[in-house]
Amino acid sequence: MILRQFLHAQPAIAASYLFGCGGRQAGAVVDPVETPDLYLDAASHHFRAVEEGDQLEVGNVLVDIWHLPGHTPEHLGLLVTDRTRAAEPWFVFTGHTLMVGDMGRTELASTAVDGAQALFQSARRLAALPDHLEILPGAFSGSVCGRGLSGKPSSTIGFERRFNRAFCVDDRDAFVDLMLQGVPPRPPEAERTRLMNLGRDGG
Repeated sequence: MILRQFLHAQPAIAASYLFGCGGRQAGAVVDPVETPDLYLDAASHHFRAVEEGDQLEVGNVLVDIWHLPGHTPEHLGLLVTDRTRAAEPWFVFTGHTLMVGDMGRTELASTAVDGAQALFQSARRLAALPDHLEILPGAFSGSVCGRGLSGKPSSTIGFERRFNRAFCVDDRDAFVDLMLQGVPPRPPEAERTRLMNLGRDGG
């Protein structure tokens, strides 16, 4: 198993990842922060779009695709199994859905209420995963995509279930109310960033 975490301060406070299978020389990039043109161009020649329920094989690594809407309607999570270690998942890339200390803000790509309701369903799905499963989020403390984020850039489902103020709320209305409180100001480049993330020209 190859797994590298990159912590970025510019152009945004974010985490990106390189993971895959060294033995089979196969890998993938998750949440690239630098200009994504290089990755998109390479992917267009070799990969296909993915959706809920798909499985990707990256050498000996198996990736289950989960649709986890809330931060954005199209948000995905990647549940990763290293079949040389075990037949069950080892970690999950949660992006801006579940981060260490909080969950992603919900008003950047939909209404705040619609996003929070969708995020609640995504949270309940993630909460059903085993306690020991490691989470690798898309951002950490200082990012405008969450409120009470920790500077520690990884955690486990069990730790977040106990100590993450949003993730431990199991009532939908209470969750939505919490997610609507203390929302930070909208980033000035939010629309441009969203278009770039969707593979459209953000200029």
